[in-house]
Amino acid sequence: MKAIVITRPGGPEVLEVQERPNPEPGVGQIRVRVRTSALNRADLLQREGNYPVPPGVPADISGMEYAGEVDALGPAATLWKVGDRVMGIIGGAGHAELLCVHEREAMPVPRSMSWDEAGAIPEAFLTAHDALFNRLDLATGETLLIHAVGSGVGTAALQIARVVGARVVGTARSADKLEQAKNLGLDVAIDASRGEWAAQVETTVGKESVHAVLDLVGGHYLDGNMRVLALRGRIVVVGLTGGATAQFNMGTLLRKRLTMVGTMLRARPLEEKISLARDFAEHGVPLFETGKLRPVVDRVLSFSEVRAAHELMESNKTFGKIVLRWD
Repeated sequence: MKAIVITRPGGPEVLEVQERPNPEPGVGQIRVRVRTSALNRADLLQREGNYPVPPGVPADISGMEYAGEVDALGPAATLWKVGDRVMGIIGGAGHAELLCVHEREAMPVPRSMSWDEAGAIPEAFLTAHDALFNRLDLATGETLLIHAVGSGVGTAALQIARVVGARVVGTARSADKLEQAKNLGLDVAIDASRGEWAAQVETTVGKESVHAVLDLVGGHYLDGNMRVLALRGRIVVVGLTGGATAQFNMGTLLRKRLTMVGTMLRARPLEEKISLARDFAEHGVPLFETGKLRPVVDRVLSFSEVRAAHELMESNKTFGKIVLRWD
């Protein structure tokens, strides 16, 4: 099989298409012929040598999600048959023509959906679903603040929050991204490139009026998050593009009785990933079939253009997902 191999830590130039042995499915596993797989920030970090992979996952092949057809069944695998269209997340090695996953981790591809669209679903929507419901316990009528609302997880969280009846405030450092987010249902757009985004939130929606924050930036955004949150507000930190360290006023944490949690899907135990996949397959996948949710694809590139895809993601000029396709 062909795979995108990280030949050494470095920039996009270290990526090469190489031949690797076909993986064989183990007990309870299926082998998937990958049609598409989106690119994620974690792939860039792994390429740079800054994101250790979970045990048992190849360190030199990135890729955390996939969409494709069941190609072979391992011993005792009974949930799928060869030819079924499946998608899901994986600890790594998703940027290859073949991969093996536990059959219970795989989810059905929504009916009538193209491979390009399906490849943009798993990581973004599973991360958003888990963050909003399992970490934030988001409820109808609440106000949710999403940082980096134009990202893959940001656009997914925006749509899911709107489905459950939450009001969504979103930040981005691009007026164009905010305009596109409005087309997905964004209620209040905050241009973070103008500085003092917390003051803008207070002016537009009121002081201490945000019930929950989905933070895909991290760093110095933490103090502003605590500033705009209401009593008993909640924060979930999902991304750290703005940095991994921050100072904040612990007095605010105590006075408002705030809750702050972090989350990461990649290194979770198998049973946790299975539970999330089964939950989303039941409650999330049908929403794509009815049109209430839709994957947001910035563009589709061939896996042979993987270096250009990495450069594009590093430019921060995309809205939604970059999808890679095997020709």
